[in-house]
Amino acid sequence: MGQDNEFSFDLLKKTIAKTTERNVFISPLSVSIALGMVRNGAEGVTKTEMNSTLKMSGLTDTEINEYYRLMQTTLPALDPKTKLSIANSIWIRESNDFQVKPAFLKTNSDYFNTYIKLMDFNQKWAVDTINGWANRKTNGLIPEVISTIDPTTMMLLMNAIYFKGTWVTQFDKKATAESNFTNDAAQIVKVNMMHATDTFAYAEDAGAQYIDMPYGNKAFSMTVILPEQGKTTTDILNTMTAVSFNSALDKLVKQKVHVYFPRFKVKQTFYLNDMLKDMGMKKAFQVSADLDGIATLKPLFVSFVKHDTYVEVNEEGTEAAAVTTIGVGTTSVGPPETYFVADRPFLFAIREKSTGIILFVGKMGNVEKF
Repeated sequence: MGQDNEFSFDLLKKTIAKTTERNVFISPLSVSIALGMVRNGAEGVTKTEMNSTLKMSGLTDTEINEYYRLMQTTLPALDPKTKLSIANSIWIRESNDFQVKPAFLKTNSDYFNTYIKLMDFNQKWAVDTINGWANRKTNGLIPEVISTIDPTTMMLLMNAIYFKGTWVTQFDKKATAESNFTNDAAQIVKVNMMHATDTFAYAEDAGAQYIDMPYGNKAFSMTVILPEQGKTTTDILNTMTAVSFNSALDKLVKQKVHVYFPRFKVKQTFYLNDMLKDMGMKKAFQVSADLDGIATLKPLFVSFVKHDTYVEVNEEGTEAAAVTTIGVGTTSVGPPETYFVADRPFLFAIREKSTGIILFVGKMGNVEKF
């Protein structure tokens, strides 16, 4: 469907604009599905903005949910030779103040096949349990998505996607050789360049060359857009829309092509709050957000959208994964509990109270067992 590509290019452009990373690898599908779950608890302006950001304005709730359900049930079944798994989970803080509405959970369970778990977020194993889920659902590619759970976080909504595809035309390992790659800073760096000659769907226009390298039974493929000499990826992206991308794909013609493509691996983490705000989803991140469909607790808002990704491209094919974690939180939940854990270097003073005189003062940079 067109809106996905529209959402995809919008998110890619905003992510590139907001990050200092030289490489950017994201899963728009994962982000869209995770937001789709949150959307089921949004109301009023919050929901309208989310629909618009997801490029789904004008569709009913049922149409939107049905679309997400369809994608998640049909995509993984399209190619038995290609592994694609999509999984969703909602982790809920056990709290008397936070009673999640059954309708919200039912909708996400029915349409998103979501695993739902009520948990004591204060327990040390809560983080391990959530990370364990992400690790399993990404085949070990993304073993950790959270290190702590903030006391104000009431719920975590997660989507995980795992993809493993084998090229229809595999690159011969013996043909891979060290070669030059000119990076975006115009520096020449060494890469392992793979090589294959075969029939590929190919096209070119004034701006770029396009090639489509299929996996498995050809249901999935990697489409590479190579800017012409003198043009940059920015030049291409500035004019790229879902429509222009589709029209480039329409021009692809099967022909013999000598392909040289670098082996690469990228692992990244992005916080997408600013990108999504730029795409029009503002209210959801504000204290005044309307997430009444989730629970009546006030205030309740999206505190963060974290996106972890991994991709490896080699001679055999491509392995990729993404986990999108959305935190739904409140401001402070009662008086925060205080911890003082001296498990790192500290300073200390021995002093006399009435005069304030310090008798001894020290720093402990290392504590030996005594």
